[in-house]
Amino acid sequence: MATFQIDHAAREEHMGHDHSHDYRAASRRSLMLVLVLISCHMTIEVTGGILSGSLGLLAHATHMVTDAVAIGLALFAMWLAERPATTKRTFGFHRIEVLVVLLNAIALWLLASWILYEAWERFIGLTQGHHHELDGGIMLTVGIVGLLINIFAACILYRSSRHSINVEGAFWHILGDLAGSVAVVTSSVVVLFFDWDYADPVLGVLIGSLILVGSFRLAKKVFRILLEGTPAGLDMYRLCSTIEDSDGVTLVHDVHAWTITTGYNALAAHVLVDPGYQGDIESLMRRIHRTIHDEFSVQHVTLQMETSAKDCFEHHHVDHLQAKTLYES
Repeated sequence: MATFQIDHAAREEHMGHDHSHDYRAASRRSLMLVLVLISCHMTIEVTGGILSGSLGLLAHATHMVTDAVAIGLALFAMWLAERPATTKRTFGFHRIEVLVVLLNAIALWLLASWILYEAWERFIGLTQGHHHELDGGIMLTVGIVGLLINIFAACILYRSSRHSINVEGAFWHILGDLAGSVAVVTSSVVVLFFDWDYADPVLGVLIGSLILVGSFRLAKKVFRILLEGTPAGLDMYRLCSTIEDSDGVTLVHDVHAWTITTGYNALAAHVLVDPGYQGDIESLMRRIHRTIHDEFSVQHVTLQMETSAKDCFEHHHVDHLQAKTLYES
């Protein structure tokens, strides 16, 4: 068996370095600016919540605290992820960004639980005749200011959110905050003009629910990465079929694809070459590598070229052949 195993990731990493650096620099600037906006928003809402007696405003302000901490951690993780790889950490610190997002999701679950509990306590109090004095005017003013801040912050993060899981997490936080600000404005109008005190705990339930939905979405993406699932959007069956359609390739097997961090996918595979193939095997490998990189957006590719599989002990898992057969039949 003739085996060739070459990793071309270093060359591709060099070619894509400038774009990656630009994306990370833009993401960092966006996060820093949004951190300043969130800090101002948080201060306004804490003050407004205390003055108006609104649980909804205080709940939203507490969410702002969590957002500020999360963005601070995201900035720290981005800085740490740029440290070079070593012999002990061959992929460097890229995964630290994923762990920070997981920590953020857990913190959001705890925060949402507290907000929902406080809303339930206020519901019980209102049903028992314990009313809270609410200043609808202050609530409305703070809500409008928060709405404008969140719209501006969402616009800042939108473009960078496609290139970083950290920025994406912050973007979804801001969208949740945006919906929360809409809810604050709505409930303050109800309190101000209709004197319906139940609007405030209803707002708390709405904000808590929005936090839960956003955090579960983030957690799902993080778990997929940590469990080394196939990168989202990568069609493994089509990838394997494309490789096998290359002249000289008999079979591709022992294929593994996973995500290191957002925008950095990796793949390793064994490629069985026809023993009668007269072409240059290394040239064939380079063509397959280029196809995987360009057509399937995989940045780190390792291929092992084989002319016989008799000494290959890895699990072959070639179920893509069955899927291909069903599709063609």
